[in-house]
Amino acid sequence: MSTKKPDVVVTRKLPEAVEVRMMELFRARLNTDDHRFTQAELTEAVESAEVLVPTVTDRVDAAVLAKAGPKLKLIANFGTGINHIDLKAAAERGITVTNTPGVLTDDTADLTMALILATPRRITEGERLLRAGQWTGWGPTFLLGHRITGQRLGIVGMGRIGQAVARRARGFGLSVHYHNRKRVPEATEAELEAAYWEDLDQMLAHMDIISVNCPLTDATRGMLSAARLARLQRHAVIVNTARGEIIDEDALCDLLEKRLIGGAGLDVHQNAPHVNPRLLKLDNVVLTPHLGSATVAGRIAMGEKVIINIKSFVDGNAPPDRVISGVTT
Repeated sequence: MSTKKPDVVVTRKLPEAVEVRMMELFRARLNTDDHRFTQAELTEAVESAEVLVPTVTDRVDAAVLAKAGPKLKLIANFGTGINHIDLKAAAERGITVTNTPGVLTDDTADLTMALILATPRRITEGERLLRAGQWTGWGPTFLLGHRITGQRLGIVGMGRIGQAVARRARGFGLSVHYHNRKRVPEATEAELEAAYWEDLDQMLAHMDIISVNCPLTDATRGMLSAARLARLQRHAVIVNTARGEIIDEDALCDLLEKRLIGGAGLDVHQNAPHVNPRLLKLDNVVLTPHLGSATVAGRIAMGEKVIINIKSFVDGNAPPDRVISGVTT
């Protein structure tokens, strides 16, 4: 890569402090109106850039990467999830890919806990009713929800975020259970007072609340299928702050419409930004627009990680957050 300031294309508007620092360090082309790049715009970007800074809204697939110019050597993703980037195609072209792990843990865990509280207590249902002018006053049986203290929480994916959710859940008196690709160390289990379930199907059948906190991979895509969702107890609540594609959304709608489960709290959606119209009609669902990492501090920290990854790469060092390395030996 050139010793001059690298040409960096940023696909979405970032916090001002991050953009200013990028302009100081790099020849950065910013997205001032924050529109979503078309595939044609992405193609043009990879043809001219030395560094691409995409987000989850960009589909950096094999077709786009096939058009990459010889200068493109780094994709510094603004975000932790990288399922929107074709890693195999990037590796074949010698392109390093980085992400921003760790800095979103607390923000996403906070939102997860908010949905765990809001869904069984019917908070947004009550808020909508009040705004519509339909509240006639307090009543002994009005809008009754469910207490979460003493309930069993099943966490699907016990990584950084799953563990942060478990710590918060203990403070609310929840009994913590989890399923993970690999069992976490005994010391972690002891700290979290968490019970491990090797069999996901068995765990789903015994939980009061399910929290989905695993990454989207080939193994987890559609993991919560119609058959698995059918194992949930009739009063159970499911919360998803991971990726919408992990849950069979139509099957979930079937259960919610028939009141065969207690409710759902969804921050992510299978066809985002389009939300399933069946979900919009339901009063037993809390819906948020992918707010998991949406804090000022979190987004600035993400940007700082992107800058460090780019600067390290430009200086000839290994970026600290490599997902794949495009360097061949």
